[in-house]
Amino acid sequence: MPGDVFEYCDVSLPVPIDQAFTYRLPLTLRHRVKPGCRVLVPFGARRLTGVVLTCHETPPEVEAREALRLLDEEPVLDESLLGLARWLASYYCAPLGEVLRCMTPLGGEIRRSKVYTLTDTGRDAARRLTGDAVEPSVQLLRMLEARPLSEVWLNKQVPGAGKVLKNLQRKGFVQLEEVHADRDPLRASSSRLKVEFSGRPAEAPRKKSERELLAYLEMHPGPHSLAAVEKNVRGAGQAARALARRSLVLLRPDEPASPSLAAPARHTLNPAQQEAFERLKEGIDSRQFHTFLLQGVTGSGKTEVYLNAIQACLDTGRGALLLVPEIALTPAVAGQFYHRFPDRVAVLHSAFGDAERAEQWRRIRTGAASVVVGTRSAVFAPVRDLGLVLVDEEHDQSYKQEETPRYGGRDVAVVRGQHAGACVVLGSATPSLESRQNVERGRYTLLELPDRIERRPMPQVEIIDMREEFLATRKQAVFSRSLLEAIRERLSGGEQTMLLLNRRGFSSFVSCRSCGESVQCRDCSVTLTYHRRDRRLLCHYCNYAERVPTVCPQCASEYIYFVGLGSEKVEDELHQAFPTARIARMDRDTVTGKRRYETILQSFRNGEYDILVGTQMIAKGHDIPNVTLVGIVSADIGLSMPDFRAAERTFQLLTQAAGRAGRGSLPGQVLIQTSNPDHYAIRFAAAQDYASFYAKELEFRRAMRYPPFSALANVVIRARTQEEAFRLSGELSALVAPPPAQVRVLGPAEAPLQRLKGDFRYQMLIKSSSRVTLREVLNRLRSHALEKRWPATALIIDVDPFSLM
Repeated sequence: MPGDVFEYCDVSLPVPIDQAFTYRLPLTLRHRVKPGCRVLVPFGARRLTGVVLTCHETPPEVEAREALRLLDEEPVLDESLLGLARWLASYYCAPLGEVLRCMTPLGGEIRRSKVYTLTDTGRDAARRLTGDAVEPSVQLLRMLEARPLSEVWLNKQVPGAGKVLKNLQRKGFVQLEEVHADRDPLRASSSRLKVEFSGRPAEAPRKKSERELLAYLEMHPGPHSLAAVEKNVRGAGQAARALARRSLVLLRPDEPASPSLAAPARHTLNPAQQEAFERLKEGIDSRQFHTFLLQGVTGSGKTEVYLNAIQACLDTGRGALLLVPEIALTPAVAGQFYHRFPDRVAVLHSAFGDAERAEQWRRIRTGAASVVVGTRSAVFAPVRDLGLVLVDEEHDQSYKQEETPRYGGRDVAVVRGQHAGACVVLGSATPSLESRQNVERGRYTLLELPDRIERRPMPQVEIIDMREEFLATRKQAVFSRSLLEAIRERLSGGEQTMLLLNRRGFSSFVSCRSCGESVQCRDCSVTLTYHRRDRRLLCHYCNYAERVPTVCPQCASEYIYFVGLGSEKVEDELHQAFPTARIARMDRDTVTGKRRYETILQSFRNGEYDILVGTQMIAKGHDIPNVTLVGIVSADIGLSMPDFRAAERTFQLLTQAAGRAGRGSLPGQVLIQTSNPDHYAIRFAAAQDYASFYAKELEFRRAMRYPPFSALANVVIRARTQEEAFRLSGELSALVAPPPAQVRVLGPAEAPLQRLKGDFRYQMLIKSSSRVTLREVLNRLRSHALEKRWPATALIIDVDPFSLM
């Protein structure tokens, strides 16, 4: 309560220990610290940022260390978000501190640096130094005698300083301290700062650059990009920062630029869209938690329904949150929202730097932005009075986090809406079986958009049997004759093509014709993928790389060859088949830059490329009217994975990719190349028949008691040696033998990827018809690992896993 004064606070820290730590508050903080605030506290020899859970007067059993600093005057997490964090930690078996760290992306506001200072022994040694010795140790001691200095600065001044400083530290001459300070916003790059004349200065600037800058700003009123001003005024950057510190000019962070997309035309809602919107508006106006599944075929106008629902939410004075699965989708989606809701949109995704994310997060927290668009982690955005949560492409596996905390963004979004009393909308052309089953069970309300907007026809889909193609041509070709001819027609007609192959690299692996060995990763039990552009073999799990061998590493034979294909090889084959075509490729190898997603997609959207080749990131959500042909180079990739969701993922990917064709005025065509044309996932995807696929897949899930007919957890045990991993997995196996009623345990057994990043891995799959019972079993396993002091990385618990690899 306001005015309360407490001596102690319980703090949750980002460490793999599931407990809070009690700290004593200094007198200056006792009336200021509140639950949800961040504090800087000592933890062992380190200083960590934690979140305050409670404030109280109860002293701990051991002497409490004192908190060092309060980082927020107002809580960064309100009671609703703290409650969500506790639920998430419990449900996903994750330490609360790791969850809270994930929820507060404010690291960009704190500048951390390592500073060396002399100890008393070191100061005595420095005083006894004589002469002009140039040994690095002598130089460093003399520098530090004057004042503490940062590790970065010392490394720049003295070659090899890092090794020397560690040696001095071992001798007790210097000590290393981690310093936390507020990041100075004026130190941001010029491209991210706006400068403006603040009025006639009260004092005369001394430097020429300062006088010239003031004269320029006075002649050109209004805010200007500092980077642009630097082109006209020499030394403007340094002058602006100096003048801003004396309040002679206004210098502030620039708002992130909105995507440079043309304003989309507003569509009048068709009857199906209008009916869906009316149902959503009723849910929003009721201010009660309700979940809708908006199932619409690709191109049916789900985004327009989202926009209208957000406007209805804003009209009630509440905020809205939209999640998209891929960073590649964020610019296009955010562009539509910027045009519809100017100055009210914030964007959150992992391509932003720490400072940018922190800046957007603060805009949301203060209420300056009431509409948030972002990827998975945006589900934690502190939207004020949240009234609407939208999850686009709700089926997508990108919503699942693959490191601690291993949460599912879609499911957290539903719980977030429940905590806030908000309306939740899950949208997809191919809903997950879990979501569709929740409709059958009465938990969700189904809204359907059965037709494309403006009654545009669905694309014509053809399955090409690559076995018959081989028999006819006697060639193992990347492209069938039909696909090559279809691409040729689009090029001559000025239309665009998208080609999907969900595998990176040039070739899948390198093998030896003599001994049959393939080149394996040093740290993982997988083959290395050949990347021709970079002239290296790369592991897609740990990023280990090595040169392409000229002879077999095993038998020294020269008969090595490259097997399989990836998106890079598809691009190469296209250049050979169509030398004059303008071709772009979009996969993780080509979008390494911060804005490369936007650049490639925008160039393709503007007609600067004829063909776009890519992995699954090109298959989702993109609306490019001139694309009339979509080719699936190999539809079989993924079907043979040891995963019960393999068929579902294949169906969803093919259906989504096919939906990119024919979204404009011209009809679309889809060609699916496969060596397994009779597989039900491929047949139903070609027919765009979700209902038949759902019924068929549900039979398999029910028979095998897989989700949605059971709760599932994947328990992985890791160790540096196979013997240790086997021993630890045996300990856990004994804890669940025999398993409780309603629980079935598969394993332990070697994981499909037996070795990953140097660790050997065993796994157990635990199924249960009761989530309560499953959680009890998982907590028993976690408690055992804590009691036996297992390493933090030895036990991984993945609840509701999307992958069993």
